[in-house]
Amino acid sequence: MSTQEGKYNVKAVSNMLGVQPGTLRAWERRYQIIAPPRNEAGHRLYTEEQVQILKWLVDKVNQGFTISQAISLLEQRHADVQMEADDHVTNLRERLLHALLSFQEWTAHELLNEAFSLYTVEKVALDLLTPLLVRIGDLWEHGKITSAHEHFATAFLRSRLGMAFSMLPINRLLPKTISVCGPNEWHELGLFIFTLYLRRRGYETIYLGASVDQRDLPIVINEVKPAYIFLSCTLQQNVVATLQLVDELKQTCPHIRIGVGGRAFDEVDEQIKTKYGDHLLGQSKEQWDEWLKSNEKYLSKREKTM
Repeated sequence: MSTQEGKYNVKAVSNMLGVQPGTLRAWERRYQIIAPPRNEAGHRLYTEEQVQILKWLVDKVNQGFTISQAISLLEQRHADVQMEADDHVTNLRERLLHALLSFQEWTAHELLNEAFSLYTVEKVALDLLTPLLVRIGDLWEHGKITSAHEHFATAFLRSRLGMAFSMLPINRLLPKTISVCGPNEWHELGLFIFTLYLRRRGYETIYLGASVDQRDLPIVINEVKPAYIFLSCTLQQNVVATLQLVDELKQTCPHIRIGVGGRAFDEVDEQIKTKYGDHLLGQSKEQWDEWLKSNEKYLSKREKTM
């Protein structure tokens, strides 16, 4: 079981640490140190990592620190660890870039194996590979690497991410989603990383990628019956066609929530941002979390009124 999955209920953690359940809940509310996931009944299920955090705090309290002092120490410790991790990820990213642009496939595999052994799939995808893909795209667009370099690097990363994607579990209670590139788009790795994020959260996701005939999309929608459709657009010249597809889907599938993302939407004007603001996913995990959270509430309210 992953250390990121809920495993222990509050009574078990209370017994393990010698701390009353009410105290644990009070720490959680007052200091927001952890946010245990909850099961279908709404009960807290603490992860291995969260239990270790609480154990560290209890040890500090037993040494004479107040809980607020212990939490201050924890935050400083986390900041130091995060800085060290960020430095390591940056170093890995530079080494991986060099290996890919030198066609050193074996070295690239070893570097990614190291990354996956140290960090979660989500961190590797968002903090290591996403900036790497942006860098490779920029190098290619400015003529600093050949199309052969770009194709080799993206094909390699697509293959490795596909392996990680296939191993992530699905929560059957969550709604289905479809991920597809916008019209005329062939840059699909950014979309794939977002889809990996969805799978990491447990969503059953049908990944269509690039080069899908728009006339076939209604057929897939009818068969899958998704709650969400996600579109990706990387090239500025494809923004208008992608937004036209959004408008068509809103007309034909008003019950489906539509999200759009990709580098092209970083540069759109304020008029488009205002008109399509409810559909824009953003570029960071925090923005994706917020978008899903707000739309999950919408779907929940809609189901109650039906």
